Amino acid sequence: MSRLGATFDRLQRLDEKGLITFITAGDPNLSATVPALKKLADAGADVLELGVPFTDPEADGPAIQRSSERALLNRVTLRKTCEQVALFRQHDEVTPVVLMGYMNPILALGIDPFAQLAADSGVDGLIVVNLPPEEAAELNAALSPRGIDLILLVAPTTPIERIEALASSGSGFLYYVSIKGITGADHLDVTDVAQRVASIKKTTDLPVSVGFGIKTPEAAAAVAKVADAVVVGSALVDILGGENAFEESLKELHALTSALKRAIRAC
Repeated sequence: MSRLGATFDRLQRLDEKGLITFITAGDPNLSATVPALKKLADAGADVLELGVPFTDPEADGPAIQRSSERALLNRVTLRKTCEQVALFRQHDEVTPVVLMGYMNPILALGIDPFAQLAADSGVDGLIVVNLPPEEAAELNAALSPRGIDLILLVAPTTPIERIEALASSGSGFLYYVSIKGITGADHLDVTDVAQRVASIKKTTDLPVSVGFGIKTPEAAAAVAKVADAVVVGSALVDILGGENAFEESLKELHALTSALKRAIRAC
């Protein structure tokens, strides 16, 4: 069983919802990535999303755009991102790592070489923001035999027929984008999220994770009542991109992640 499958099975046995955390590889510098991933896992993150820096992250809000810019100034690439996953695997063989980014760097590297590199590095899943599911067959064919899940996105505007198609072609979990907009936005409507997630869950046995616009323990707990997992990114990225010394940022990262996980467990 994959790490993602084992993680969601464990959460289901415990009657617990998951916490998925996002940071960008190479932010604030390349040597910070593995310590930050370790701190997130130690604080209770069930799945780690690692952003691949990209020059035109159109789905991301200001916080994650700035993190990508900082990483690009540090010359962080898709290959270097995978190298950080491999280094993390020397410390943690259990926590799933999901890469999140855009198709352009994958095409530049080559689909099959990328899939092999990701597998060799210990990557468990992939989210490609600008990949239409109708064009995902080649990438999925390279990832699936190597045990890497292609995780597909569902938007608030996605019709039910399309959700059914996404559920049948994706794996790992479905990622529901909870707002019509970019990451980090502040207009989360939990009632609407609950209705949409209930509709999605009627179409699939895959876990449904909800992200975009979730920044606080209170918001995470509210969403966790209706979803299988909650994704938090911008609030964590803001900590790493702040002006504090890195060791202090790691403490803040641990504190917020712990608070998020406690709130989710208590919901």
